[in-house]
Parts: sequence; structure tokens; C-alpha cells
Amino acid sequence: MNPVEPSIDTVVYVASSGDGTIGSYRLDRQTEKLIPLATTEAAENVMPLAVSPDKQFLYAAIRSDPLRVLSYRIDSNTGGLTPLGSGALYGSMAYIATDRSGRYLLAASYGGNLVSVSPIDGNGVAGDATQTLETGSRAHAILTTPENHHVFATNLGDDRLAQFYFADGALAPNDPPAAETAAGAGPRHFVFSPDGRFVYVLGEFDATVTTFALNADNGTLSQVSVCRGLPDTLELAPGMPREEIPAGDDTPRIWAADLHITPDGRYLYLSERTSSTLSTLRVDPQSGKPQYVANQPTVKQPRGFEIDPAGRYLVAAGELSDHLSLYRIDSASGELTYLSDAPVGRKTNWVEIVSFG
Repeated sequence: MNPVEPSIDTVVYVASSGDGTIGSYRLDRQTEKLIPLATTEAAENVMPLAVSPDKQFLYAAIRSDPLRVLSYRIDSNTGGLTPLGSGALYGSMAYIATDRSGRYLLAASYGGNLVSVSPIDGNGVAGDATQTLETGSRAHAILTTPENHHVFATNLGDDRLAQFYFADGALAPNDPPAAETAAGAGPRHFVFSPDGRFVYVLGEFDATVTTFALNADNGTLSQVSVCRGLPDTLELAPGMPREEIPAGDDTPRIWAADLHITPDGRYLYLSERTSSTLSTLRVDPQSGKPQYVANQPTVKQPRGFEIDPAGRYLVAAGELSDHLSLYRIDSASGELTYLSDAPVGRKTNWVEIVSFG
């Protein structure tokens, strides 16, 4: 007989910008279903989310006026969220993340072409941004390196990753100040390999994954490979910024969104919104190079998804879908097996998963 699972082990948090809410769900590993727990009021256009390294706090950026970040305490017994406070952000932020210490919140603004740093106090509350830096065109994601001394930020409009020094909560341009992707790739989201040797960057406009080797000492990147992330059978044209698509042009274009890696570093997954699909890539453990494996349908317009910390499940959310979808990850092949759905709010865009075990 299987042991009885604790009432709350793993909680999935989902931002629904259309409703201005954050939904929470229990990931039930026995039934392999998402069980709705609660809906927390946030604000219109809530997106994106971030979780503190100690799993005690959740942060939500608000992309409607007043632009700000909301801080919540996470109850590890129930998964409930308690509002703690807010801090001003000086741009509509497409991405937020804490640094590795949990003392600072980093943010990237697509429309503002900037990145910022906000202090997080001893109570877990992110305050007003204390540093704002103009960066390249259409900043889209920002993360510290594993050792927390450097920061990278994608610039979708310039096909590059800005490289920064990071010390005492302040950013300064590195030398060189950026690493480049292929022209027209549109670098969007990125992840580190679990061993910290590589950085994988998703191109929004070509659905490629560019692999960079990370020099941890000086915080710079050098390109290793470029891997396609979609099959040719989808017959999608190269993407471009949505605001630049001519009126009346209904050409199906690549519109890649999110990228995540399994905790063992063996598989990468990416989402593509025009085809509403997920792709699986296998990563060579020695070279770090990924290789395309498979593509399958998922929720409509999958803007965000996440892999649970154990690497066993993937949860996908679609901006035009009325449900989340839960998948099991085959550890041997990386294959995704659809398991179940759960109801969700309008314009769901971001997923975070927290395990308390």
C-alpha cells in the first residue's frame, strides 16, 4: 500500500491577468490531479510571479497602474497567501526573480527597455525599486548566476543578453556588456543548467534554443550551439514583435514563450503559442548541447508552464485556455504524458510550483 501523502506537499500558483487573481492548487501525486485550493485577489494584469529561495514568500508584478510588486507570505501548511505589502516598480515588468540570497528582487521591462533592483526587507516585503538601468531593446527576462555575483538579462529587440556585475544589490555593466544570439532570434526566457555550466536561451521568433557556456569567474557567456525547437511540419513563418505585425497580416508566425529544464538537466521543454504546443529537447550531459525530440499539443496559447521540483510533473497554462493541464514526465525518455485538467481564471500567464517536503 502506498503511504498517505501529506495534505499539502506541493502547491501550484498561477497568475490570471484577466481576473487579477492568483490561483493555488495542490498537486496530488496519488491521483495525479491538480486540486483547487484558493483564489487570492491581486490586481488587474498580474504577471509575472517569483518565489523566494526559502519558499516563504511569493512576489507578483502588477502591469497596470500603479505599477508595483506585491509580496505575500506562503503558509507551508495550507499553501495560503497572506498579503504583506507592495513596492513601486518603474516600468511594466515582463519578468521578476529574486537573487539567490532572497534579499533583492530583479525585474525586466519589455516596454520600458530597462531592468531594476528592489530591496527585500527582513519581513520578506519587496520595497520600491532602488536602481533602474536602461538596457537593450525589449528586456524580457533577468536572473542572477548560481554564485549570485553576476546577472544576465535578455534583450529581445537587440538579439543579445546583457551581462552585469551584481554586488550589494547593485548592477553594473560587465565587460563585454552583452553576448549575442543569432539575428532575428528574439531571445526571451532562459535557464541555467543545474550544474551551472550552461545557459539555455529561447528565441521567441525562431523557437531555437541557444546554448552558452558560462564562465562563472567573470560572468560572461560564449555560444556553444543553436538547436531548433519546432518541427518543420508546423509550417510557421519567422516571428516578429506583435506590435510590428502589419494590420490584416494573419500569417501563422513562430511565437515561442517559455523554457524550463528538469532538475537532473536531462530535458528541456519549450512552449509555442501560435501552434499551442510543447516541445521536448534532450540534453547531452557532456557537451550540454540539446537536441530536438518531440512536439505535442497543449493548452491554447501556452504563455507559461513549470516543472515541479522533483522533475516528475509539468503544469501548463494558456492565455486563451479555461484550464491548466498536468503532465507526467518520463525520466528515461523525457516524454510528456497528459494526465488531467483543472479550471483556471482568465488570461492565465504564469506558473510557479513550490514543494514543502
